[in-house]
Amino acid sequence: MSATTLDPRTALVVIDLQRGIVALPTAHPAQEVVARSAQLAAAFRKAGLPVVLVNVTGVAPGRTDGGPATNRSFPDGWADLVGELDRQPSDITVSKQQWGAFYGTGLDMELRRRGVTQIVLCGISTSIGVESTARDAYEHGYNVTVAVDAVTDTDAAAHERSVATIFPRLAETGSTADILGLLPA
Repeated sequence: MSATTLDPRTALVVIDLQRGIVALPTAHPAQEVVARSAQLAAAFRKAGLPVVLVNVTGVAPGRTDGGPATNRSFPDGWADLVGELDRQPSDITVSKQQWGAFYGTGLDMELRRRGVTQIVLCGISTSIGVESTARDAYEHGYNVTVAVDAVTDTDAAAHERSVATIFPRLAETGSTADILGLLPA
């Protein structure tokens, strides 16, 4: 379904636009995703709506086919949010250890405190952090919209599957321009 409306209390949730992730090779240019996400963040702030900046600072323990997740380490500055987001004191910052931004964080509480009923998602990676957060938001009862030209992935096929198959079952989707057009003036 195409983006049709934004609830009066909609928050923008920006997933993992941090130095280490933005530097990875992606299906669509990461800098375009960053620019569109920054444009959305500025417009949400101007409309007096919450902006949530999420970064991943580690990984939860567990066995995977890639080996124990706890063996991974990240270089200095890897989790730093990119400067283009123009982080403001009014922004909500969420650091996570999981794929999604809800589990193990205070995100749901922060949104409910502010009366948020809908989230707009953007960021990297489409099939991991963005999709996991969309699933969790849907299960928490939020209306969800994904800015499909403001997401990308390190795996082009995974990106396409999320956009074409998963998001339409959980959310409305639209371009950055579509979403900007729905914001209150």
